[in-house]
Amino acid sequence: MAGVMPTEPDFGEYVLARRSALLRFALAMSGNPADAEDLVQTALTKTALRWSSVRRESADAYVRRAIVRLHINRWRSPLSRERTAASLPDQAVPPEDSETRQVVWAALAGLPPKQRAVIVLRYYEDLSEADIATVLGCSRGTVKSQASKAMAHLRAMTGLRDDFPAEEASHE
Repeated sequence: MAGVMPTEPDFGEYVLARRSALLRFALAMSGNPADAEDLVQTALTKTALRWSSVRRESADAYVRRAIVRLHINRWRSPLSRERTAASLPDQAVPPEDSETRQVVWAALAGLPPKQRAVIVLRYYEDLSEADIATVLGCSRGTVKSQASKAMAHLRAMTGLRDDFPAEEASHE
């Protein structure tokens, strides 16, 4: 029945078990804790409405795909061009990482949404190219080209050529 919230206890268990990881992923995608919370809430609501058709073993991929699509749709919307701060100024950051982290975060925030999704899924979520293609609903070739373009942009924007991960032929 479409539109009915699931009564199966496994959806609640899934949310309890995976919510923190999904929030971290959404934060890496959006760059803003409030936006991350909104993305996860909306994605989980959409997932709840279709829980009976979402296979248990592919729930993470389904929710990640929803988060990525919601983020891309928000980015495309003319009403969402407003920029918010990526982090609060009073957050503790280790002094040795502070400058590098800020530079990388700013460069990551400047990537187009699909390139950012590929980088976050690859380096933050540690997914293979095949898994990323599944999450994004595209081919492995698209994942490779988006990753290559994103890494070139990040290297150019940060100047961290030696510290940034080298492009790899495959991550499997």
